[in-house]
Amino acid sequence: MPDRTTIEPFYDAKTGTVSYVVADKASRHAAVIDPVLDFDFSSGHTATASADRILAYLRAQGLTLDWILETHAHADHLSAAHYLQQQAGGRIAIGERIREVQATFGKLYNLERGFLPDGSQFDHLFRDGETFRIGEVEVTALLVSGHTPADMAYLVDGAVFVGDTLFMPDLGSARADFPGGDAHAMYKSMRRILDLPPQTRMFVCHDYPPAGREPRWETTVAQQRKENIHMRDGIDEAAFVAMRTARDATLDVPTLILPSIQVNVRAGRLPPADENGVAYLRIPLNVLDKPKRA
Repeated sequence: MPDRTTIEPFYDAKTGTVSYVVADKASRHAAVIDPVLDFDFSSGHTATASADRILAYLRAQGLTLDWILETHAHADHLSAAHYLQQQAGGRIAIGERIREVQATFGKLYNLERGFLPDGSQFDHLFRDGETFRIGEVEVTALLVSGHTPADMAYLVDGAVFVGDTLFMPDLGSARADFPGGDAHAMYKSMRRILDLPPQTRMFVCHDYPPAGREPRWETTVAQQRKENIHMRDGIDEAAFVAMRTARDATLDVPTLILPSIQVNVRAGRLPPADENGVAYLRIPLNVLDKPKRA
């Protein structure tokens, strides 16, 4: 059983997001996956309480931060990657297809002329199948497009961090109706993950627990293949795509999609301040679909 790493989860109840610290036991080097920058939509205030919990853990454990890994440009929370880097170092990385997401949303927001959709806002862009290290432990970056074109999973020491591609078995899968999303691609990506060894530990990026259970974020490939309500063994691509398409048609636009993505395509940096020294988030009017629920 692989045991070269420790995995520490940090659950943010407000957004349902789970961030992780993955550390090499031998070298005491670490990566942070999907950190959250707190954001109050009503007041426009950002805060760092969630990220500060991670920083406190890194310091208490004597860990050196090598990487800040994003699974994708999230639509449900702002990334604290830039803040963490300022405080603890490390390289901010994401999949190379983030360029496609930047191009799409750069047009939506009509971002400033100096914003280039070339991925240069990140320190490293992973190719599918690329390997890198946390300390002395090898990690493989896997392209798992579908939720967005740029989604990545990270396979390390018998565990896989799947971002928004799969949820816990009783919740199923993420939506595939964002710009560039594709339910067919998502099915293939999930099958790629579920073809890993059955004992592979799986860590999800979100949990929205139904009434009666506590938040959870760890499962296994075997459990997902047996129990996932959207992707258990025996569900074929056509059935999944039909389900996902029908379900996505009922879902509201995520509350934080407009503020979050324009920060997340900048690797967690806020937009540049105006002449008055204040940074502004742009909210395009009458562009996204209306909420689908009354």
